[in-house]
Amino acid sequence: MSEDIDGGVEPAAPVWAVFGDLMSVLLGAFMLILVGVIGVQLELSSKLEQEVKQHQLEAQRRKTLEQALAGPLAAGRVTLVNGRIGINGSVLFALNSDQLQPEGRKVLKSLAGPLSAYLRANEQILMVSGFTDDRQLREGNRRFADNWELSAQRALTVTRALIDEGVPSSSLFAAAFGSQQPVESNADDTGRAKNRRVEIAPVPRPSTAMVKAP
Repeated sequence: MSEDIDGGVEPAAPVWAVFGDLMSVLLGAFMLILVGVIGVQLELSSKLEQEVKQHQLEAQRRKTLEQALAGPLAAGRVTLVNGRIGINGSVLFALNSDQLQPEGRKVLKSLAGPLSAYLRANEQILMVSGFTDDRQLREGNRRFADNWELSAQRALTVTRALIDEGVPSSSLFAAAFGSQQPVESNADDTGRAKNRRVEIAPVPRPSTAMVKAP
C-alpha cells in the first residue's frame, strides 16, 4: 500500500540547490554594484586630482606673471587682480579719445618685455580688453558711434602699441566690453574713472587641433 502512495508523489526539488542558485544571483548582483561603486569613486578621484593639478598650475602661472611684472607693479603703474593686468584709462587716454598719451605709451613699453618673456614660457595668449564708464559720448564726437566702438578702438590701440614694442602679434587679440562689467559704481566720478580702463589677461592658446581648414 505504501509503495502505491509513494509512487503517486513527485520528488521535491532539492532545497539547498535552489538556495545556492539564489545566493549566486545575489552575489553576482552585489559584485556588479561593488564594481560600479569602485569605478565611480576612481573616476571622481581622478577628476579631483586633475582639478587640483589645474589649480596648482594656474596659481603657478599667476605667480610667474606677478614676478615678471614686479617692476611695473612696484611703480604703481598697473594692477594685477586674479591674473588680469589693469591699466587706468586716464593714464592711457584722454577722455573720449583712443590716442595714447605719452605716459600711457611708457607704461605699455614697460610691460612689453615682461609680457613677452611670460608668453615664451607659457602656452598662452593675451586678451586686451577695453572698458568705458556708462556716460554717453560727448555731443559732437563723430569719431565713435558709442561706448562699444570707443572701447574697441582703445583695445586695438593698446594691442598695436604692444606689438610695436616687440610682443608677438600672434600672441595678442583685442576685445571690447563698452560699459559692461564695471568694477565700481558709475554713480560718481571716482567710480567712473576706475571703470574707464584697459585690461590685459592671459588666456589659453587655442589648440591647433581645433582649427578646421576652410
